[in-house]
Amino acid sequence: MSSQDNKAKAYWKENIRYLILLLSIWFLVSYGAGILWKETLDHIRVGGFKLGFWFAQQGSIYVFVILIFIYVRLMNRLDKKYGYDDATEDDKKNDSK
Repeated sequence: MSSQDNKAKAYWKENIRYLILLLSIWFLVSYGAGILWKETLDHIRVGGFKLGFWFAQQGSIYVFVILIFIYVRLMNRLDKKYGYDDATEDDKKNDSK
C-alpha cells in the first residue's frame, strides 16, 4: 500500500469519527432532550416555555445548525492536516482563465 493510500484511509477514518460524534450529539439533543428527557426538562423554563418543549420545537434545530458550522471547521482543519486543502494544479489553471 502506498503512503497516499494510507493518508487517504487515515483521512476518512478521522472524518467518519467526526461524523459519528456530531450525529450522536444531534441525536441526544433532538431525541433525548426533545422526547426521552422531556418531562424532566419541562421543570425548567426558557423565555416562558418549558425546556423540553423548547428543545422539541426549536432547540434541536439550533443545535443542528451549530453542528454544521462545527463540522465545516473540523473538516477545514482535517483537510489542512492531510494536505487536501490546496486546489490541484488543473483547478488553479482553470481559475486563472
